Amino acid sequence: MTALEPLFNASLAVQLHVLGALPAVFLTPFVLLRRRRDQLHRVAGYAWVTAMALAAGSSFWISGFGLIGPFSPIHILSVVTLVGLYTGIRAAIAGNHHGHRRAMTNMAWGLAAAGLLNFLPGRLTNRIVLGGAGWDGFATVAILAIGTVIVVRLIRAESPNRPAT
Repeated sequence: MTALEPLFNASLAVQLHVLGALPAVFLTPFVLLRRRRDQLHRVAGYAWVTAMALAAGSSFWISGFGLIGPFSPIHILSVVTLVGLYTGIRAAIAGNHHGHRRAMTNMAWGLAAAGLLNFLPGRLTNRIVLGGAGWDGFATVAILAIGTVIVVRLIRAESPNRPAT
């Protein structure tokens, strides 16, 4: 059995969700931390928005534990993400750079939180990445995530000519 076999055996909705989430995760630091807001930022931003929309939209067909019909509290994050994408894009088009940055940064934090929750025991990501390591694996990922946040905050605090978020 390969490490990715659980993903290959998952539903199409889960596969599409991963297809959107992974590029969004990898593009997030690039589009948020890049100093220059140029054509490369714009192209990467379009790709990020598309990936986020795919991840959020496909989540409505994933129903692991529904509390209200097939929907669970995590689906609220999907609705908030889709609204945030619209708000952030609208702000960018209007030239409201502060509103655009705030909307996109908030969604990036939401992506990080949702990504961390995917490492909970029993989840597909935990089985694929951690080999089903349970709570010990989740704790390790949580500590790494907290460390990453601290490092990013320190880098941003020391970076001159960088607008505050």
